[in-house]
Amino acid sequence: MTYTTRNLPNTRIHVADALRGIAVAGIILYHSVEHFDIFTKDPILHTLSCDQTVGEVMAWLLSGKMYGVFAMLFGLSFFIMNDNQQQKHRSFSGRFAWRMCLLFCFGLINVAFYDGDILMLYAVYGLLLIPISYLPSKAVWCIIALLAIQPVELFCLLTGTAIDHSRLFEIYNHTIALHEDGTFWENAANNLRYGFELNLRFNVFSGRLTQLLCLFILGMQLGRHRLFYDEGRNLHIWHLVLLTSSVAVIVMSLVNFGELSMWLSPVYNLFILLMTVSAVVSAWYAFTAVRRVLRPLGIFGRMSLTNYLLQSVIGSFIFCGYGLAYYYKVGTTYAVLIGLAMVIVQYAFCRYWFRNHQRGPLEGLWKRLTWISLPAVFRGG
Repeated sequence: MTYTTRNLPNTRIHVADALRGIAVAGIILYHSVEHFDIFTKDPILHTLSCDQTVGEVMAWLLSGKMYGVFAMLFGLSFFIMNDNQQQKHRSFSGRFAWRMCLLFCFGLINVAFYDGDILMLYAVYGLLLIPISYLPSKAVWCIIALLAIQPVELFCLLTGTAIDHSRLFEIYNHTIALHEDGTFWENAANNLRYGFELNLRFNVFSGRLTQLLCLFILGMQLGRHRLFYDEGRNLHIWHLVLLTSSVAVIVMSLVNFGELSMWLSPVYNLFILLMTVSAVVSAWYAFTAVRRVLRPLGIFGRMSLTNYLLQSVIGSFIFCGYGLAYYYKVGTTYAVLIGLAMVIVQYAFCRYWFRNHQRGPLEGLWKRLTWISLPAVFRGG
């Protein structure tokens, strides 16, 4: 038994656009907090007494959560495109595999500027959605549950297995040194050589290896059940998710994870993410004022790919040594203000662009390349 389309229209989900805008803006802000992956040992010239508090708050709100929201919405987008093709009695598998090849190429461009690129990993993870999309919902929920409990970290905890992360830190130290003192071309060459490996190893180290895949599949499943639409008992379900995740966050905030931190920290982040998403969706459909405030972020979210690459170019120039070298000039609070300025400038560009275009520049290119004529082996069906 496999999943088949319900033949229901997939109209534009404006709250998903807003969530995507929140995610991209949050990624920009937290990359700025991290000085675009430059954790220097040099003294910072301009700091404020509130820097540590600001850093802790930003980490709690954004670190590991915004990438997760992005991943969830990636899965939702896959479902919508796949379901639209199923309704036309066409297979989307080969076309989506080609689309992921294109995304990997975008990632190669992005990683030349910023070593923390996620697009290449998303392209690889995305391919796993193809076989999973054929499974019935019960089987998919079981996969989601398995991935959500952090099986790799749980296995290591129960068996006493320790993953060797020395290679991660070796690459990281070399990369940071280049960010501080190397030329752009030296940084680009290093990022292209080590970027994918660095991010894959960091995903293992941070517990994101299975969690991001979990969120990809969860986004697809939420699309199957049309939970992002204001239909039936959907709001009641989101309220239950909000209540459950909020209680979990409160309880886990009061607990010292200790030796269980490797396992529980990613789970804690997942509950914060679910709390955030459910709060936004619930408030969006419940209050007109919330929709009015958040709707502009939908413009930002509709250009998420363009904004993500643009922030890598701008942010790296601001913080890296080959640019303005702000990695040692500003503390956390000033870095957040720089990130906020980047969001505002990029938002202004979005507003300007959408006056005459329906899609962002890279979004339009990605769509055109996705649907070019392909050999039969890639078209599927």
